[in-house]
Amino acid sequence: MKKIAALLAAASMAVPAAANPQFDTPAPVAYMVDLSSNAVLYSKDADRRMPPASLAKMMTVYVVFDMIKSGQLRADKQFTMSPETWKKWNNQGSTMFLKVNESVSVDNLLKGIITLSGNDACVVIAEGISGTEQAFTDRMNDEAKKLGLTNSHFGTSNGWPDGGVTYVTARDMEKLAEATIRNFPDLYKRYYALPNFTWGTRMNGSTIDQANRDPLLGNVNGADGLKTGHTDEAGYSFVGSAMQNGRRLIMVIAGLDSFGHRKEESIKFINWGFGAWSAKPIVAKGRQVSTADVQLGSSSSVGLVAADNLAVTVPSGSNPAMTTSVVYDGPLKAPIKAGDHVADLIVKTPGMPDQSFPLVADKDVGQAGFFGRAWAGLMQLFGG
Repeated sequence: MKKIAALLAAASMAVPAAANPQFDTPAPVAYMVDLSSNAVLYSKDADRRMPPASLAKMMTVYVVFDMIKSGQLRADKQFTMSPETWKKWNNQGSTMFLKVNESVSVDNLLKGIITLSGNDACVVIAEGISGTEQAFTDRMNDEAKKLGLTNSHFGTSNGWPDGGVTYVTARDMEKLAEATIRNFPDLYKRYYALPNFTWGTRMNGSTIDQANRDPLLGNVNGADGLKTGHTDEAGYSFVGSAMQNGRRLIMVIAGLDSFGHRKEESIKFINWGFGAWSAKPIVAKGRQVSTADVQLGSSSSVGLVAADNLAVTVPSGSNPAMTTSVVYDGPLKAPIKAGDHVADLIVKTPGMPDQSFPLVADKDVGQAGFFGRAWAGLMQLFGG
């Protein structure tokens, strides 16, 4: 890795850092990240392995979203509830109330999984895609590895207790939520913020309408996901997200003792994240921050520009000291396309983890021609 000092002098450089805001929660596990800056705002036992309960359904949904986006699966594809699956899951925890031999679209199954937390819906979609739930969980674990969920493993599609085979961490659940939001923004928006969903009928013929258990929906501005979980083993947990004034926060809280306590602590936690911290603009979109050397290219260097408006997360009301640097694998190798993510701006603020922002190439750089490559070879040979 090559580091270059970035020319981002500011008056705030000489100002001492304010003390980071404090937060107290009875939850055994809590974690929060500001996605706009990748700043970790709070971490309490974020790497403790824990049973996920229905948080595991986020991984099931991720696999399905990925298949829809890649064209491997259509949202109108129908899957059928088998008698064997119905017998096992019709009365096990949260349910979509699917009937024996009922055919249901992937679209409605996703709503049953996300909004209703249907254990039955998870198994129907898993078996429909992979033939068996075990084969589908193999796919879940493959995707988890690709996402870097290094401390998680899935043995079921719905998170039902399985003797410790299935486990996650708060840090991994935040990564999964982040990947879902970044990789599938349209699908995320379509499914995760539904306040309720109606499916199935009672004995008297009336329809069954169930509310989304997400404690932030309707209670916090900008809330739009993600998933609650509860078993006696895991306690009450929640992975949530909300966006306000261009800042998106992802929070994880786990191990609480009641439905009401989870709601109270979740709302308090996310409001603290938005209120106790604020965004400090540092670079406007399109501004060149530095340059990077290019090897065997039609140009010997390329400008490094901000892909978006960049802002660091700092304690509200503070103006802390900051130092910046640019990091990239250098020299860069041609060809390079304008807009390619080729470097990162690293911002260091006292008392906080580093915050990292992508920098992109400002122009296309093609490969050097024959004489250019020959000249570069001579310069390398003679140390030029």
